Amino acid sequence: MTKIIYGNLTDKEGRCIHYHSELDIIANKCARCGKFYACYKCHDELEDHAFEPVSPDEPDTVMCGVCGTLYSYNEYSAISKCSKCSHSFNPGCSLHKNIYSK
Repeated sequence: MTKIIYGNLTDKEGRCIHYHSELDIIANKCARCGKFYACYKCHDELEDHAFEPVSPDEPDTVMCGVCGTLYSYNEYSAISKCSKCSHSFNPGCSLHKNIYSK
């Protein structure tokens, strides 16, 4: 699979103008358009619809921006780093759970 992350990106690992710390590497899939975005703010600035959350058990809805590994939202929520490349995830992303997952 080719790793494509949409948004107002600052780098190839998915950091964007809104969230760009070393740990901000997760891309989330919008249930409506099916695109992976760096963040909901980028999505809402670039699409003609608001970001729609996915079902937490739906597979392949969260992507590691470093290596492209895919997770369900529930799988991603249960780990603190990528199971493939071991890059740490931003624990602060849990504050946006209601935006990305139903």
